[in-house]
Amino acid sequence: MYKHLPGFGRRERIERIARRIAAMVVAVPAVPYAISPAMAEEPAPGGGGSPEEIVITASKRSESLQNAPLSVTVLTGDQLSQHQVTSLDDYVKMLPSLSYQSFGPSQSQINFRGITTGGDGLSSGPLPTAGFYVDETPVTTIANALDIHVYDMARVEALSGPQGTLYGASALSGVLRLITNKPVIGKWEGGVDLGGSKFGPGSGGGSFEGFVNVPINDSMALRVVGFAEHDGGYINNTPVNRTYQRYHYDTTSTTVPAPLVTAPLTVNNNQYAENNFNSADSAGGRAALKVDLDENWTLTPALFMQNQQTRGTFLVDPHAGDLAVHDFAREFNRDDWELASLTLQGKVSDWDLSYNVAYLSRRVDNVSDYSYFTVAYDQLGASAPAQYDSLAGPGYAGYTFFKDSLHRDIDPTQTIIQHDGYTKQSHELRFSSPAGNRWRLTSGAYYQRQTDSHTADYSVPGLSNAVILPESAQPVPIPGAPPNDVYFTDIHRVDRDYALFAEGAFDITKELTLIAGIRGFIADSTLTGFSGSVFALNHAATSNNCAVVTVHACPNIGDGYHESGETHKVELKWQLDPAKMVYFTYSTGFRPGGINRSVFQAGKLQNVPNYKADTLSNYELGWKTSWFDHTLYVNGAVFWEDWDKTQYSLPGVLGIFYTVNAGNARSRGIESSVAWKATHALTLSFNGTFADARLTTPFCDQNNGCDPASGGRVFAPAGTRLPVTPRIKVNGNAKYNFEVGKYDAYVMTGFNTQSNTVSQLRTDWEAIVGPTGGFTTFDLSGGLSMDRYTLTAYLNNMFDVRGVLSKNSQCAPSICGANLRNYITKPQEFGLRVGYKF
Repeated sequence: MYKHLPGFGRRERIERIARRIAAMVVAVPAVPYAISPAMAEEPAPGGGGSPEEIVITASKRSESLQNAPLSVTVLTGDQLSQHQVTSLDDYVKMLPSLSYQSFGPSQSQINFRGITTGGDGLSSGPLPTAGFYVDETPVTTIANALDIHVYDMARVEALSGPQGTLYGASALSGVLRLITNKPVIGKWEGGVDLGGSKFGPGSGGGSFEGFVNVPINDSMALRVVGFAEHDGGYINNTPVNRTYQRYHYDTTSTTVPAPLVTAPLTVNNNQYAENNFNSADSAGGRAALKVDLDENWTLTPALFMQNQQTRGTFLVDPHAGDLAVHDFAREFNRDDWELASLTLQGKVSDWDLSYNVAYLSRRVDNVSDYSYFTVAYDQLGASAPAQYDSLAGPGYAGYTFFKDSLHRDIDPTQTIIQHDGYTKQSHELRFSSPAGNRWRLTSGAYYQRQTDSHTADYSVPGLSNAVILPESAQPVPIPGAPPNDVYFTDIHRVDRDYALFAEGAFDITKELTLIAGIRGFIADSTLTGFSGSVFALNHAATSNNCAVVTVHACPNIGDGYHESGETHKVELKWQLDPAKMVYFTYSTGFRPGGINRSVFQAGKLQNVPNYKADTLSNYELGWKTSWFDHTLYVNGAVFWEDWDKTQYSLPGVLGIFYTVNAGNARSRGIESSVAWKATHALTLSFNGTFADARLTTPFCDQNNGCDPASGGRVFAPAGTRLPVTPRIKVNGNAKYNFEVGKYDAYVMTGFNTQSNTVSQLRTDWEAIVGPTGGFTTFDLSGGLSMDRYTLTAYLNNMFDVRGVLSKNSQCAPSICGANLRNYITKPQEFGLRVGYKF
């Protein structure tokens, strides 16, 4: 574990990535020299004006936003800049169909239209329900989404609904795409932006961002972007005393059997107390080189790098006061990644060819407080029998009672130390017929291989010095694991995807177009390694006849999963007139199944079958319209989605998660966006989504079913609302442009509102946790452009609202629910930005 701690080897990693990209490219057959027709022009950045002027590539072709028969929300480059968007938190609130649950920066899971059960983000659990792309490159990782710094971006595209035919696995609920600005041949340009900010109830921060576009010659250009940002903190880790009762059986007593007693121990977190301790630092950049090989072929290698480190926690404890927690560890999260890609574009006869190869290397190190888990299991010790029962065992008596050989007390507070090493290799070869044909076809092949090497130490400092007590559930050191671990995980996961796809369009008439697509896929995954306590290791040693009993010599996980299938789409587009279009879509999506690890803990074997793929069928009626000489744009869609075999992860023995297919669900609702240029100076915009997502079948015990008479149990009846996603999410803006002397200026105000959310799928757990409340926040900003200079001032969350986005607990709510943590909106923040363009 400790060899993975950050701080060394970055140059070596970059060199390894470069060599791998080179090797993958060399392995691809060369393009014949005889192929040489013209390459299609790259679309202009979606930076500015009306929806008709915004060009998107969501369907793997360049087309106007208003002509695209799909539900897609676009944030242009100008919008991203004027709303001070730099992170995932910032743009998620502007995309009504997109929701997320989070533990902080780089620790989020996204979904569209309510297609989530709230159980994603686990290293051995389901893949995400939403895909994530940077340009042509998939960067969806096994657990949490990349939190990419947003600067010099052309646009963000949020594609709602299953996108399985063109984007494949993990595009079950939709796809999020970040589109970067590309190198421009023959043009010198650049810019620098400096910013400073201050949270009203917290500390200050600042940022430096810059880009330069360098025309090397008449066929080459280089674009380089760099950034560094410090975000101040706003959560206080306040001092507190905590008393553990430390239930255990007193084996020194003359009473037989041994009686259950307590040995209270009071500890404090004074050494960790600090105000505004949840700061964040990010730095990185990207470089892209555009090379026109001739008038028909373009090659674009690119490298994107980012380092982000946060301190403290971004979850608040509602029992500790406003913006406060009581944590007992020096917490941090560090996320380092490099993304190397190579894109080749050209023509084969009059067909467009595109080939993209990419390699992502990501390393995440996390240290987090686990003290409330210790509190919960300390309290469970009280449930043990009043006297030791050799048949029942100790229960949880002794789980938090430690003394060393000198009879000194050992603080039982646990800390989690985790590392994830992700890699992702992807290839896509795609052919597209001429866009002007009556019939059009996009087809291709896709392959990806992604891995996660995950280690987790559940550590009690000083455990290695503890004296082992008889008749006790006391954790003991695990051979081969770090000496203070009460629980240890070291697993390696590999997921592979192979696919062939095609999507075609045929103009039945000038106004009516039929679109259909299909994707055939093969998905494979393997999971190997060890996870458990010393009891799990001993069980594995007995079951596997291990000659050497250590966590690495005696693994207890080793399984594989394989499946194949197809996903499809049929769509009808009707262009009523040049300004109005309606469409109907029937599309499907899939997410591969996976592996459940067997667990032996507390004398119990948790052996749950592997979970199957879940699928989504989407029925959607949409419209794209403009009115009053293109001053009013009204777009939207109504949708009904049937989700079969929903994947859901829940904690089992000792809070160890497993995944099941929890039955069927559906989501229905409406999405709408309105943009109105009310006057030459005033523009009003509105985006909103209503999504009602619920189970359509009961979620029952996987082994015994629903009938209590047969030992079954209903965890959630049909009609239970799915967690995480608000039914209503709306944002709106009013922007007024004016002149100050000879300079252009603007002032803009906006709001973001959402209704409450359910926190848990299981109704018994939801009764403990409870829903989040709805909330509304308001933002205000203004800017002035002075030739090459810009000045922007902003006030986000003007009224300092504490909107709760999600609720989290450190173990099953039935055990840890009394000590919930809330992930909240950022508090009031004031900032200034100065920019210079050349």
